[in-house]
Amino acid sequence: MACTVRDHSDILVIGGGPSGSYAAAALAREGHQVTLLERDHFPRYHIGESMLPSCRPFMRYIGVEQKVIDFGFCVKVGAALKFDHKKHEGYTDFINPDPNNAAWNVTRADFDDILLKNAAENGTNVFEGVGVSSISFSSQNEQQPVAVDWQADTGLTGTTTFKYLVDASGRSGLMSTRYLKNRKFNKTLRSVAFWGYWTGQDMYAPGTTRENATWLESLTDESGWAWFIPLTGKVSVGIVLKEEFSKAKKAAAGLTGPDTNAQHYHNQLKFVPGVQNLLANAKFEGEVQSAGDYSYSAPVHSGPNFRIVGDAGGRFFQIDPFFSSGVHLAFNGGLSAAATISAAIRGDCTEEEASRFHTEKVGTSYTRFMLVVLAAYRQLSQQNDPVLSDVEEDNYDRAFDFIRPVIQGAADTDPTVTEDMLQATLEFCEHAMGVTDPEMHEKVAKRVDPKYMLHDGPLLSVGEVKTIAGDDQEVELVLRRVQGRKALEALHWQPNFRGESFRGLSIRLERGNLGLNRDPVEPMAS
Repeated sequence: MACTVRDHSDILVIGGGPSGSYAAAALAREGHQVTLLERDHFPRYHIGESMLPSCRPFMRYIGVEQKVIDFGFCVKVGAALKFDHKKHEGYTDFINPDPNNAAWNVTRADFDDILLKNAAENGTNVFEGVGVSSISFSSQNEQQPVAVDWQADTGLTGTTTFKYLVDASGRSGLMSTRYLKNRKFNKTLRSVAFWGYWTGQDMYAPGTTRENATWLESLTDESGWAWFIPLTGKVSVGIVLKEEFSKAKKAAAGLTGPDTNAQHYHNQLKFVPGVQNLLANAKFEGEVQSAGDYSYSAPVHSGPNFRIVGDAGGRFFQIDPFFSSGVHLAFNGGLSAAATISAAIRGDCTEEEASRFHTEKVGTSYTRFMLVVLAAYRQLSQQNDPVLSDVEEDNYDRAFDFIRPVIQGAADTDPTVTEDMLQATLEFCEHAMGVTDPEMHEKVAKRVDPKYMLHDGPLLSVGEVKTIAGDDQEVELVLRRVQGRKALEALHWQPNFRGESFRGLSIRLERGNLGLNRDPVEPMAS
């Protein structure tokens, strides 16, 4: 890509992962001068292979969807989740009723490289092998970044000034950790993951519409869970354990030395019989890899002339292969950064208004996922830890406003997150991933008012569903599945960037006119 870093750029992006590449491409397509600095050289390895259908409209907007289709990644038709080993697994179907709604399981090295190249092809000046060592701030406003010092792996150094900064620096989170110092960790969710790759594996539900779906399974000893993510020519298999459980298990097995992680990983596979069955004829390839998993968030994702996106602002991983929050939230933040910067430049609103919109948009999206993920994590681990302790921030009130209809129907409740609310969310998760099938839906559709089966109809409370179903258990199962899917799809299966308003502003998703619209003011009653 480009060879010489400019002394000045209208917009500087730190980091070329999905959030940085997305923001850069969206801004460059609007005609802005954009520079992106990425410390690594792509393609580079990265964990996090599972995707959601909601990523497709995001990619379509920046002209990269067809490039991803053409690459030939493994198609993801849905995901199965074995929460309870005494029950049948749940399943969420991406392709029913629309076969074009499939997602992919991707090799992130290739996927991220496609996104970065797309940013360059759309006009971004991309520099690989260039890391940012420090940020300088305005003498008039100590909170406004105005320049970065950079260093290339060739030994060259320099300084670049800019009007706007997008921090997509990943887990290092340059702005949040070094300057704002506002990152908050969720200590309850400290986990460690061990994973590797296999070949010659079997597939889930061969010969059906669910063939080769992703498989997630809790460990039978309730110490964690496993993922089985089919990729092209191989499968990614990982084990996630709470940190203290992992340490205790290693100690009990007397594991020491350089092969500890490999032995530990293979020992855990005996606790996931479903994964074992899928690996019956498979061969392990390469080495076992591991990573500590520390979920974190921050109350602020923007400020004067800067935006924070992706893992630089917040992350959680525990249930990610199922909920696949990483790339979705990266795209969501990247688009919000691009829209709010464009809005401020175009004069749609003030920079202060644009900045506040981004923080609320990103914070709300993060919390929506977190509430559902934490509910699922509670069911997997059967723990009573206060896992919601780090989402009780004032700026997340809108997320709770959104989630209340999901977890309590039409009930008007206090916005404080309680154990009852968590359990209700968990129940919605369970039914959204229930054991119904298309044939059962067809039969029930003939026995109830068609309006109850509508995907875009109003949410029904649990009580209303029971009243409608009466003694017909099959009707109750199907209606609760419809309601659960309807609620949860608003969180992550749908694009989640159209029409949502914060403080009277909403994203205007128009190529060449990207920005923010003000909501129309209703005339006062006479």
